[in-house]
Amino acid sequence: MPIAATRRAVLLAGAGLLAAPSLHAQGTQGRFPDRPIRLIVPWAAGGTTDVQMRAFGEQVAKRLGQPVIIDNKPGAGGVLGPQSLLQERPDGYTVSQMPISVFRHPQMAQRALFNPLEDFTYVSHITGYLFGTVVRADAPWRTLGDLLDYAKANPGKVNYGTPGVGTSLHITMEQIAGTRGIEWTHVPFRGWAENAQALLGGQIQVSSDSSGWAELVKSGQMRLLAVWSAERAKRFPETPTLRESGIDIVSASPYGIAGPKGMNPEVVRVLDAAFRAALFDPAHVAILDRFDMAPWYLGPAEYDAFARKQFAEEGAMIRRLGLRL
Repeated sequence: MPIAATRRAVLLAGAGLLAAPSLHAQGTQGRFPDRPIRLIVPWAAGGTTDVQMRAFGEQVAKRLGQPVIIDNKPGAGGVLGPQSLLQERPDGYTVSQMPISVFRHPQMAQRALFNPLEDFTYVSHITGYLFGTVVRADAPWRTLGDLLDYAKANPGKVNYGTPGVGTSLHITMEQIAGTRGIEWTHVPFRGWAENAQALLGGQIQVSSDSSGWAELVKSGQMRLLAVWSAERAKRFPETPTLRESGIDIVSASPYGIAGPKGMNPEVVRVLDAAFRAALFDPAHVAILDRFDMAPWYLGPAEYDAFARKQFAEEGAMIRRLGLRL
């Protein structure tokens, strides 16, 4: 299902998926799960991903009959959570959100922390972000074009914030700079809360992040210059896309959930069934709607294939842009 799926399509796709999955994994020792599941969120508490994953975890817990404990591990552009899976047992009791930086970091670093094609078991792909570029409401730039013209004419005077090095936000901002011959300074943060504070406090002039900025835009504290989706966001129909602003880029940064390598296929089946049902639960869909996100489900085999394709595509882009950590 594409990220731009309509609400009607989402509801149709979710029909029949709300029943609890089987909780007995054949071939395992006893009932799975028989204790809480730890879901690592490699971003700071309070940001878009944290809010979404907590709502998701609540629905997963209902299906599995065990609590889902959120463990925030922010930093390093979202790779600390996946990296920590390398030390975990492949028993299904610890999984992590897998941001797209997982496929970039090993291809940008001098020494890779992990191999995304060998070190993880991909369980379920679930969604993607709405990204946007915001400035303070009193900033002089009314459009993205205004900002880019200023940055071009004033090299090094614009600081922009993102959730970290190697994230989609960072790479896309550098792609934009490359197309316009702009020199600006990247300031990485551990999450939206820090990013927003720096923007409102004047330490940075621009922020590119997922839609945690929505309420601040609605309240008049920030101005949304452009969204990075293929189409305009339904809550911000007056705001143009990057393409409409003259930048031929669409970025949604899809993500899912994975565990350590070597997980029992039956455990994967149980988790995937619970994740799929939770994804389409109306309470969780309401949170996705809040952030202008949409369900984007892939099962284990499809997600694994998607991850391999993503790794190849991101590697080609990194080499083309000459990006290094």
